[in-house]
Amino acid sequence: MSSYIAIIDYGMGNLHSVAKAVERLGEVAVVTSDPKKIVAADGVILPGVGAFGDAMALIRESGLDATIAHVAASGQPLLGICLGMQLLFTSSDEHGYHEGLNLLPGRVERFKGAFKVPHMGWNRLATLRNDPILDGIDGGHAYFVHSYRVIPDQRSDLLATTDYYGEVSAIVGRGSVYGMQFHPEKSSELGMKLLGNFLKLSAAKGTVT
Repeated sequence: MSSYIAIIDYGMGNLHSVAKAVERLGEVAVVTSDPKKIVAADGVILPGVGAFGDAMALIRESGLDATIAHVAASGQPLLGICLGMQLLFTSSDEHGYHEGLNLLPGRVERFKGAFKVPHMGWNRLATLRNDPILDGIDGGHAYFVHSYRVIPDQRSDLLATTDYYGEVSAIVGRGSVYGMQFHPEKSSELGMKLLGNFLKLSAAKGTVT
């Protein structure tokens, strides 16, 4: 198998819907927990649903934290989706303090205020700067379902935001590491365009290596 996208299976995640979205865009999706298959992929997706601490425990128990760190360090395109985006950061206060993958500096905290939590539904994106992952994207609506939000330490890591009783990190990125707080596979044409851009980045990286 010469060209494929690895979707990391660590026991928590919307693996089927992400894989189907990748396949609809004409690429091969391999759902795997095998480090060799992950590092050999053109690009890697880290999905996730559930609690931050539980996810990190499973990732560490399987040794996949080292694999994901290798992916990031090598320049292999990596995309975290929903909880997967949150796991890219330093820590979370979900049900106590938990350390994340620390690929991007920042913290994850629960929404605070007299409004409905979780944040659930369609929200408009506001792009902040140019990046290949945003090629052809200018606003549009994405589908969010989350009770916790990312607070990056560095503003430069924010690519797009949305508004839910204040600014919410929607897309983050540094180098070849990206995250989307929403579900691109459930975000209609906009989400598929964003996934398609990630696949293009992955294909380009694959031809170089």
